[in-house]
Amino acid sequence: MQQQMEMEERRGSLEVYLLRLVEDYHQNTNLIRENADVLCFPEKSTKAALRAAQRVSELLLDTVNGGVQVSFTNEKLIEAEIRALAVTVARYLKQTNQWLATSHSMNSILKEIGDFENWMKTMDYECKSINAALKKICNS
Repeated sequence: MQQQMEMEERRGSLEVYLLRLVEDYHQNTNLIRENADVLCFPEKSTKAALRAAQRVSELLLDTVNGGVQVSFTNEKLIEAEIRALAVTVARYLKQTNQWLATSHSMNSILKEIGDFENWMKTMDYECKSINAALKKICNS
């Protein structure tokens, strides 16, 4: 019984070995055929090389264009933000100019009030001076 088991194990390992041998043969045969095609038919390898180069070129172009497209999109967003900021700045500039005009107007009014107060003080002093002079004249 044990001999039968050993025989079966040997057969199993022998079958595995033979299968590996057949697989290696097929792989080597395929490699030889591919190399033979390159040597016998150089136009096939040239066409394959051209196709590969074209594919690489397309991939590189897609990569570069993707970056350019992102940059272009970002540029458009930045330009829109700049336009919005320019509008906001113009609005604030107009508002600031209005505030400055109002401030100058208020300063002018305060100056006029100050001038009027000064004029009133001058008039009061002059009236008091005239009053004092008249009292002096009347008393003399």
